Amino acid sequence: MGNGLNKVLLIGRVADVPERRETPTGRSVTSFTLAIPHVWTVADGEQREETEWLNVVVWGALSQACGSSLKIGSQVYVEGRLQTRRWEDTGGSPFFRTEVIASDLLLLNGDD
Repeated sequence: MGNGLNKVLLIGRVADVPERRETPTGRSVTSFTLAIPHVWTVADGEQREETEWLNVVVWGALSQACGSSLKIGSQVYVEGRLQTRRWEDTGGSPFFRTEVIASDLLLLNGDD
């Protein structure tokens, strides 16, 4: 099988309080929801808007840095890859969650 490409570039706003924690091995991880609005115009000229809500996970030193600087409403640039986790509950029902695993994060507005 050949090489693939799994890369996302996003700009949006932090939609919830970032949650920073440590794994049992002491590795820092921060997770938050990123809200990304999409606006378009329909045939009659009316503007419509939808918001995409994405789960973002940040690991290691980048997690430590963003854990103290991100807040609800912060506009951020996120670069990373998509990863889908799968698990089953105690009854055997499958669950899936697709996340953006961030490799780079840049705060675009420090004053908002």
